Amino acid sequence: MTKSTFSWELFNKAPIVGIIRGLSLEEVAQILPIYRDAGLTTIEITMNTPDAEKIIQYAVENEQQGLNIGAGTVCTQEDLQKALDAGAQFIVTPILDKKVVKSCVKQGIPIFPGAFTPSEIFKAWSLGASMVKVFPATQMGSSYIKELKAPLNQLKLLPTGGVSLENMVEFFNAGADGVGMGGQLLDKKLIQDKEWHKLKTHFLQFTKKLTRR
Repeated sequence: MTKSTFSWELFNKAPIVGIIRGLSLEEVAQILPIYRDAGLTTIEITMNTPDAEKIIQYAVENEQQGLNIGAGTVCTQEDLQKALDAGAQFIVTPILDKKVVKSCVKQGIPIFPGAFTPSEIFKAWSLGASMVKVFPATQMGSSYIKELKAPLNQLKLLPTGGVSLENMVEFFNAGADGVGMGGQLLDKKLIQDKEWHKLKTHFLQFTKKLTRR
């Protein structure tokens, strides 16, 4: 497998992490070129997706040009090893596991661990997190990001959960360094109906909003 690394330059062009969960390899193979063509750059495949390792490996081997390909829902070191063996370029977790974070930092793999309270978020950052996934962001909204950034402005935050086309800009204006989005971005009905042209139009709405931040 071709070794490749996460590109912050790509991420910063479109600081959205698209979350693929529960889709098939065939569906993902259709989605990735459309995702890239719409100007989106960073996508994670969750490890609780059937055949996640196979999907990550396919994505890295066939579609990594212009894309960051990562693994999400990494909760244990076993999950982490499987994700890295498949070629994941970055790691996202829903929880804060010190061993997983430290292992990624040691190997130079960007890690976005999940945390919620100020203490958890600061601990994740102190352990070496590249960004901290504030999850679930929908519980507190964009004002929570603004309040966190006031005393902790050095932190890089990635609110995830409840972020949508309608409120995405609010999160960026509040100080978010990126956002994570699942179903709001990866529209399951369009995917199930194989409406690939409509899916690209849907993705373009997000990239257009990013340019107006």
